Amino acid sequence: VQFVESGGGLVQPGGSLRLSCVASGFTFSKYVMRWYRQAPGKERELVAGLSSDGDNTNYADSVKGRFTISRANVKNTVYLQMNDLKPEDTAVYYCHAPGFINWGQGTQVTVSS
Repeated sequence: VQFVESGGGLVQPGGSLRLSCVASGFTFSKYVMRWYRQAPGKERELVAGLSSDGDNTNYADSVKGRFTISRANVKNTVYLQMNDLKPEDTAVYYCHAPGFINWGQGTQVTVSS
């Protein structure tokens, strides 16, 4: 099982980024997919989740209305569109599916002027 995240970078407050995560080693289309983030000195937190069919989502209160999770099952890929970014969104972002031990390397998002 592998998760490969990409799309992070340095962005100014108010800017946007789109993260991607390609998963492999399991039947992607049958799993809930989630994005997490971990800021320096803090615990990893759940940012967004998406059902296997893409119909149901959930978001942390801190990102509601700004972030959108989506998926392309034919590409084994989950996305996180992040708009109106704030300095407190700075973190390493990870995607994951429940039940697996493996985690990817994550992608760094830094929001700073």
